[in-house]
Amino acid sequence: MKIVTIGELLVDLTQTGECDGIVQYAANPGGAPANVAVAASLLGCETAFIGKVGNDSFGHMLIDTLKSKNVDVSGVVKSDEFKTTLAVVSLDGKGERSFSFYRKNCADVNLRKDEIDFNLIKSADILHFGSVSLTDEPCFSAVESAVRFAKENGAIISYDPNYRPLLWKNKSEAVAKMHYLLKFVDIIKVSEEELEIVTGQSDPHRATDLLLYSGVKVVIVTLGDRGAFFKTAKVSGWCEAIRVDAVDTNGAGDTYMGAFLSKVDSIEKFVNDTDNCLEDTNIFACIAAGLSVTKSGAIPSMPTKSEVEDYIKNHTYTIT
Repeated sequence: MKIVTIGELLVDLTQTGECDGIVQYAANPGGAPANVAVAASLLGCETAFIGKVGNDSFGHMLIDTLKSKNVDVSGVVKSDEFKTTLAVVSLDGKGERSFSFYRKNCADVNLRKDEIDFNLIKSADILHFGSVSLTDEPCFSAVESAVRFAKENGAIISYDPNYRPLLWKNKSEAVAKMHYLLKFVDIIKVSEEELEIVTGQSDPHRATDLLLYSGVKVVIVTLGDRGAFFKTAKVSGWCEAIRVDAVDTNGAGDTYMGAFLSKVDSIEKFVNDTDNCLEDTNIFACIAAGLSVTKSGAIPSMPTKSEVEDYIKNHTYTIT
């Protein structure tokens, strides 16, 4: 299966500590859709990324990083007009993150429809996108066109409505735009907090049912250190998180998504949970995400297929 992701590729300035009272940051490659492409590539999938970066040192570093992880970057546009986007990631004592962005008039939000390689999308079995790309034009229209085209050409559509309040004018605009492409989506991954934002329901069972009624076939709710809940029209379950000492949770959800998608070969097979594939895939994804939080940075922390398989061989896990 070939996975193509579209959206933001940016630099995470991630807090690493303090020196003489001055907070220290490291420039790490990031951006949720790019992270997903890397995570799936490390786990054995053919992946490609579509997006836009500045023709600057940060942009070159990001492209080189994806190349080094065997991600096809032929769909990445380098801009002389716009700079590479920056996200400042601060961490609390438990490794939990908070964000601020340097994104206005930057490259990722200025991806245009005419810059998209639709032949690359046509070759995809899965197209994955997130809601950060829906905040502004022209990127919103570019991503919408990509999703529509992929759906028309038979691809599985995967969506992560990762809500970043600082990037939206207001919550109502965010909800409206995050809903707009749901009608095309087969697989959705949301955090516990985002579930209520997307559906307007605080009860998780009612909220996930609403997503299924909207046409989504597989709903995944990530629960941090409590694992992940999954649901289709026919089956549901919960997979526990592995017990680790968290250093940096940035990118854990993207690692989960990349790991999950790396196991998808038929949406019907997952809807019906043929041979327990939905359960087994969630176990695999939870383990990959858990291993990723033991290191700093998003892409630098992502595990390989052998690391996940070694963990599975030497530990037990739970589905309820």
